[in-house]
Amino acid sequence: MALIRMDHVPKTTKVNMPLNIILPEPGQMEGVPLRERKVLYLLHGLSDDASAWQRYTSIEIYAARYGLVVVMPSVGRSFYLDQSNGQNYFSYLTDELPQYLSDVFHLQPGREDTLVAGLSMGGYGAFKLAFTHPERFCAAASFSGALSQEFLLAFPDDPRIPEFILLFGDLKKLPGSQHDPLTWFRNAASDPSRLPRLFLSCGRQDDLYPINRMVYRTMQKLGIPVEYHEEDARHDWYFWDREIQRFLAAVLE
Repeated sequence: MALIRMDHVPKTTKVNMPLNIILPEPGQMEGVPLRERKVLYLLHGLSDDASAWQRYTSIEIYAARYGLVVVMPSVGRSFYLDQSNGQNYFSYLTDELPQYLSDVFHLQPGREDTLVAGLSMGGYGAFKLAFTHPERFCAAASFSGALSQEFLLAFPDDPRIPEFILLFGDLKKLPGSQHDPLTWFRNAASDPSRLPRLFLSCGRQDDLYPINRMVYRTMQKLGIPVEYHEEDARHDWYFWDREIQRFLAAVLE
């Protein structure tokens, strides 16, 4: 596999953005051209960047096993939002990045060949993509996802609160807003057949475990199919390395 590290300045964010991409070597193509390869968008967490999955897991080995193209963008601490300051990170993922990959690498995967997964903040981003653009993905996974911001209201002294207010606005208005995963779930419940195949997992010793259990129960009540997994694990890369293997095996084998 080839690991490409790129830096570009998207119009949507107006700032230099690192982008890591794993590509099959020409000798590994087995008659399948690059433009016809399956593509996995792999999203990072709040404290990481585009390099995290490649540094802390064996994603290159897993990509080689399945002949995958893996796209690992950076979005800073944006929570995958279009921000009020004009840095539109979600629009970057949904519009500008796919077009950039098409222009530079001729990557134009159809829905059946496009996957998305992420951890923590990236789990939020992966499900946001899956629920708001279900026509683009065949499968989506959230590992230890930050899939509810209501918990922020219970910790007003958390030093990150001013940061989250800048991102989301008035935190009291989060429930039921466009940023609330429960809103995505309710909107999708009228026709869950449109959704990609969904995977949700979290470790039982993770602080986000109660949220993920709540999300799983809510999706069940709304009739949204989801494949759920939990085990004894913390909010760490040991768990996420196992989960990305589990997800890829379930979808690609």
